[in-house]
Amino acid sequence: MTHAYDVPAGLLVSKVAAELKRRPGIAPPPWAAFVKTGVHRQRSPTQEDWWYVRTAAVLRKVSLAGPIGSTRLAYQYGGRRDRGSAPYHSRAGSRSIAREILQQLERSGLVQPYRGQGRRISPEGERLLTAAAKELLTDLSKSRPELAKYL
Repeated sequence: MTHAYDVPAGLLVSKVAAELKRRPGIAPPPWAAFVKTGVHRQRSPTQEDWWYVRTAAVLRKVSLAGPIGSTRLAYQYGGRRDRGSAPYHSRAGSRSIAREILQQLERSGLVQPYRGQGRRISPEGERLLTAAAKELLTDLSKSRPELAKYL
């Protein structure tokens, strides 16, 4: 059985992001075009579909590290803050983005709350990730036959 950790993360995230674009419950809020993804960033994202890519990445992270909440997700999407001549310090990413994405995933039925400890993947979300990983591994095994044994 193929899981989300059996395939390269970047390829899986782009494949799941394309699937999430077709879901009615997942859409960027009106403020998403203007917001930075954290205090460590200088500009907002330039990618047109960055919301769907981040949502797919969060879904993968919830699957691998769940139950997980918005604070821990914000730290995972944080980075180094440039403080001029002072040394860099790590800063968390935007908790508002993490919270909104988790709420959208929960409304669409891909994640579910878990005993006050955050959210974990739902069976429907696991099916989505597993199907995308299996399809991706099938495509990869055509070009690299040694991967066919993992199907």
